Amino acid sequence: MSFFERLKAGLQKTKEALIGQVNTVMSVFRKIDDELFDELEEALIRGDVGVTTATKLVEELRREARQRGLKSGDELLPLMKELVARRLGSGAAPLNLNEGGLTVILVVGVNGVGKTTTIGKLARHLREDRGLKVVLAAADTFRAAAIDQLKVWGERAGAEVVAGPEGADPAAVAFDGVKVARERGADVLIVDTAGRLHNKAHLMAELGKIARVLGREVPGAPHETLLVLDATTGQNAIQQTKLFKETVPVTGIALTKLDGTAKGGVIVAIADTEQVPVKFIGVGERLDDLQPFDPQQFVEALFSE
Repeated sequence: MSFFERLKAGLQKTKEALIGQVNTVMSVFRKIDDELFDELEEALIRGDVGVTTATKLVEELRREARQRGLKSGDELLPLMKELVARRLGSGAAPLNLNEGGLTVILVVGVNGVGKTTTIGKLARHLREDRGLKVVLAAADTFRAAAIDQLKVWGERAGAEVVAGPEGADPAAVAFDGVKVARERGADVLIVDTAGRLHNKAHLMAELGKIARVLGREVPGAPHETLLVLDATTGQNAIQQTKLFKETVPVTGIALTKLDGTAKGGVIVAIADTEQVPVKFIGVGERLDDLQPFDPQQFVEALFSE
């Protein structure tokens, strides 16, 4: 099964929750009027697009429908598809790679979003799909399980894992990661981090220290700071994005667990309100189920018959 087919299957619940509700509104309200637009806004909010984005989308829909002289509700769906596509952008946002040198990717996110799993899948993508040599650094040193889990994923993905003892200084592990990556002639170092949100000040200090150590060892590092979000949390993903943006310069998002959730509409809200590109999406448990985010492919899968 191609990734597009897996994406279509994975988005089925989101499609039912979002496009299904929009379709229902458009079929019930045949005539384009204020009541139709009010109901559409409610449907978008229920579909996890978020209040701010839903309001903006409906205003644009109203304006463009008037300009194009549309008369019936069923004429609005192709326009809605066009507006969602516009929100998500036209092309895939590439990873920031340090051409000719070691690329350092810092991966952040709260515990439980699938951060370690995403790192393993990202390592596989970089190694198998792009031919790059990858080393992983286990800088989430506060949970022994996180270190062990990263070692398992590293083995599956064919990437060496640099780790210290439980409770070690995360910045020291990141430093060792750079050293080993250089010794092995690696192209990419991916650094795992802790996600303990109950102590924001400590988290900020810790991530800041890791970033400073990486920047001192590798010019321009971290070249990519990837925030991992769990699509099943819906609007909470927006709050997490805001918080991490205050903590580190987030350059991209990996949205996991899109399969099996009805809350995938949040991807539109993130792109619209947070101005951080979604770079990867995850639609399953397989090692190759994390893929670069293609906005056009996503929209086609979401609006497909």
